[in-house]
Amino acid sequence: MKIVQITDLHLGPPGERVFGLDPWMRLEACIANVNLNHADADLVVFTGDLAHNGEEAAYVELRMRLQELKAPFRLLIGNHDDRATFRRIFPQAPVDDAGFVQSRIQTAAGNLIFLDTNEPGTHAGRLCAARRTWLEDALGANPGPAFLFMHHPPLSLHLAPMDAIRLRDAEALGEILSRHGEVRHIFFGHVHRPIAGNWRGIPFSCLRGTNHQVWLDFTAESEIPCSLEPPAYAVAFIQPEQVVVHTHDFLDASPKYAYDPDLSSDEQVKLV
Repeated sequence: MKIVQITDLHLGPPGERVFGLDPWMRLEACIANVNLNHADADLVVFTGDLAHNGEEAAYVELRMRLQELKAPFRLLIGNHDDRATFRRIFPQAPVDDAGFVQSRIQTAAGNLIFLDTNEPGTHAGRLCAARRTWLEDALGANPGPAFLFMHHPPLSLHLAPMDAIRLRDAEALGEILSRHGEVRHIFFGHVHRPIAGNWRGIPFSCLRGTNHQVWLDFTAESEIPCSLEPPAYAVAFIQPEQVVVHTHDFLDASPKYAYDPDLSSDEQVKLV
């Protein structure tokens, strides 16, 4: 199974720049690159912060732009999104019985579970009792391999300003996952950085967003250190024996060439 992850679009109303960048141009380039190289993807998952300030105009334009994406997709929301506005503009987006933007897809590779960690009034994430109950039911309904997609990380990443706004209910989430021991990977966004590791023995990965990024600064204490590093998307290959996650800097325009071991160091490579 092939899944593309795109995260942290931070779209404003059309024409509005965010931190000096045009998020719509970057989204357009991202979609074009995915269409060119990964039209065969089984699913494209957008892991939240679709809008920069939850603006209706941003969701309306996004709905139109997504018509260009060739692969099927699933939208999640993050702390910069507005759940009510999102649901009004995307009425077809699956939600649970309590109205949270949560859903699951049963596939041959396993159970894909999409969580809603948005909590109005804070940039930190929440999984309230109702959302945790839904998750436990979703894991129990189809025992077997499961893959979680969410916006907020459930663990400290040694980035203090981002750790301060991570998922608040991580301990409760961890207890649920420990009772269902076949969660094979957690995909999240929010951090605007390429990071991989494991949490409670479960592998995780995240990546840079399509607009601005968070700079790698382990000394920052309160202010989030932002940067204009290149945007990226991820490509995950899920197989029974392994999960492999690649990240791709889709705006990279550096020279490409075929490796030739016979070339000397001062010979010009043949660009492709």
